[in-house]
Amino acid sequence: MLLCIHIPYTMTIHQGSIYSLKQEFLEDLEIERGRSPKTAANYDHYLDRFFEISHITTPSSITDKKVRDFRMWLNRATNNRGGNLAKHTQNYHLIALRAFLKYLVRQNIPSLAPERILLAKTPERGIEIVNDEELERFFKATEGTDTKSLRDKAIIELFFSTGLRVSELCSLDVENVNLKNDEFSVHGKGGKIRVVFLSKSAKDAIDCYLTSRSDMAEALFIPHSRNTAGDTEARLTPRSVERLVDFYARKAGIIKRLTPHGLRHAFATNLLRNGADIRSVQALLGHSDISTTQIYTHVTDNTLRDIHKKFHSKPKRN
Repeated sequence: MLLCIHIPYTMTIHQGSIYSLKQEFLEDLEIERGRSPKTAANYDHYLDRFFEISHITTPSSITDKKVRDFRMWLNRATNNRGGNLAKHTQNYHLIALRAFLKYLVRQNIPSLAPERILLAKTPERGIEIVNDEELERFFKATEGTDTKSLRDKAIIELFFSTGLRVSELCSLDVENVNLKNDEFSVHGKGGKIRVVFLSKSAKDAIDCYLTSRSDMAEALFIPHSRNTAGDTEARLTPRSVERLVDFYARKAGIIKRLTPHGLRHAFATNLLRNGADIRSVQALLGHSDISTTQIYTHVTDNTLRDIHKKFHSKPKRN
């Protein structure tokens, strides 16, 4: 989706145009809040939909009833496949609206209080984790000596060593990763910086890949094709990395759908299974809210399994 065109900031449009206020909010979201252009584009879309469906023209026209009617509309709306909008998708609209209302509060512009926006209850997300045997096959599937194979192995080793998001991995430059150290800093969501750590296998894989390269590109991971030869701006895209992970998962005979985010899951559960505390895992993943990290605990709680085996038994018969 294209970003809307930015317009100059003025102080005379506050009550005259809700769309001008929205534009100021989106600029604040990117510049002051450090959110990505993609997030700003999504918020733009969600707010436009609310304004159009609810006939919003000024901040003061945002009311409890307008929000309630919009939530009803979202609940009955259908997606491109003809099904109902997922609760998570409905909540994205409300999150965007709540953020916009918080911006209005900071600007001392009267409107509906942000805390009046309540999110719909959503079912807990289930996560499908690849087991150790599947991971072993997955790593072996990347074996090769050509530059592309060495790159792919380095990518997968780096994912499992650091738990990076695919966007974080794709944005890395060669200079970001000092192989003399076991750690480096990464810019995560919202511009937040965290430290991630390299395993020996990840360091060795990256070193082998970089040694095989003869280009001058700045990016750590680049396409290796005739079309990109000599392009110093070349860089792998998140979609390319997703296809890469899927290719090796199928090559390894893994039936489960494996994605870069799935490797992030594997990183987190591996830490928890080996005794890491949840706060440390939260920091390593770059989660701002620990409730996001807690999704992993139900698949790693060996204590509950031991208690079940010890105390659960069939009823004794007379």
